[in-house]
Amino acid sequence: MNDIRPIRATSGTNHEGTSAHNRRVIIDALRLNGALSRADLARATRLTKQTVSNIMEELENDGLVISRETVRRGRGQPSTPYGLVPEGAFAIGLQIDRHITRAIAVDLVGNVLIRKEANLPAGGPATGTPVVLQLVESVRSELKQRTAQAEKRLVGLGVAMPGPFGIEQDTDDNPWMMGPWQRFPLLETLAAGTGLNVTLQNDAAACATAERMVGAAHGLDHAVCLYVGYGIGAGLILGGELYSGARGNAGEIGMALLTAGGRLTQLEHRASLASLYEHLGVDPMAPDIYSLIDKRSAADDPEIVAWIEKAAIDLRWAVHLIETVFDPQTVILCGGAPAALATRLIDAMQPLLPSNADRTDRPLPRLQLGMTDPWAVARGAAVEPIGHAFDPRFSAILKS
Repeated sequence: MNDIRPIRATSGTNHEGTSAHNRRVIIDALRLNGALSRADLARATRLTKQTVSNIMEELENDGLVISRETVRRGRGQPSTPYGLVPEGAFAIGLQIDRHITRAIAVDLVGNVLIRKEANLPAGGPATGTPVVLQLVESVRSELKQRTAQAEKRLVGLGVAMPGPFGIEQDTDDNPWMMGPWQRFPLLETLAAGTGLNVTLQNDAAACATAERMVGAAHGLDHAVCLYVGYGIGAGLILGGELYSGARGNAGEIGMALLTAGGRLTQLEHRASLASLYEHLGVDPMAPDIYSLIDKRSAADDPEIVAWIEKAAIDLRWAVHLIETVFDPQTVILCGGAPAALATRLIDAMQPLLPSNADRTDRPLPRLQLGMTDPWAVARGAAVEPIGHAFDPRFSAILKS
């Protein structure tokens, strides 16, 4: 009897894989730099002029790029710059949180076209799934009404929700977790209900995806987004790509244990928006909660100031840990915190703890403010299918 043992190896590629990668490289260069001529693209990507010309012709025929007005530079030959066509592709992003669900439609360059939200009823997926599907369909229907080619150019549905995923302990009674949703066959249900390709990431990773395409991490190869929302997480951009880990749980820094009063407490129990709501005694489901916190923060409310002082100590430690482990170009504070609160929080975190990132020749600050918007996660979920279809990811080269 033959015993066939598994062989470990990295997948190879072929000519089709290489061609697809080069096509993605060109799209990425145009996204990062704006309109470029074929000669500029050849120099920047180190592809031959003929290869670039062939790819540009394909992309133009596919409606993804368009030529702009000819530019004259000194005495040299005039050049024709090419730019991305925003209407070349569309995607829908869906955020599922403890009490609310949000859906966003974006175009090829990440512009937000439509956004809608709905309250999630109690009862988990059994009562929440119909609400989610109806919300996605509402956004999709409006997108079709706005753009005739939208349905044909819809590349997928990106979903974001709090992690961690795939854990085995019972979390049904834990307000910090979404156990019933995490055990529910969400991707299969959404794919069957929409007919779209569906991807899933945690909320911190989604926020990092948004920052990478249209935010503070745009053009960076190594950045970590410290997400402060109902919970806390870290979106890891390593080597120009989002790192998710073996089970999609990379960056769950909010679950890191700290010692407080002789007992271990998770970071997100001390420095997240949920901890602030508890500190203030306010209902996180209140429809005006975002504006309420923003106004009280701007007015230097003593209760919020007291929470900021304590939370800043723990988040300062989180930045130190991130810098020590990942050596990023910068750490970006982002998430669903209102702008006034996030600004005061980032100021209170200064000075940062000493780390290997504390250098005088830094082109970027160690810590900077990113998106402070309750829609940031849904936007990141929406741009993920765009990235999956068009970014030059290593996984896209490999044979499936």
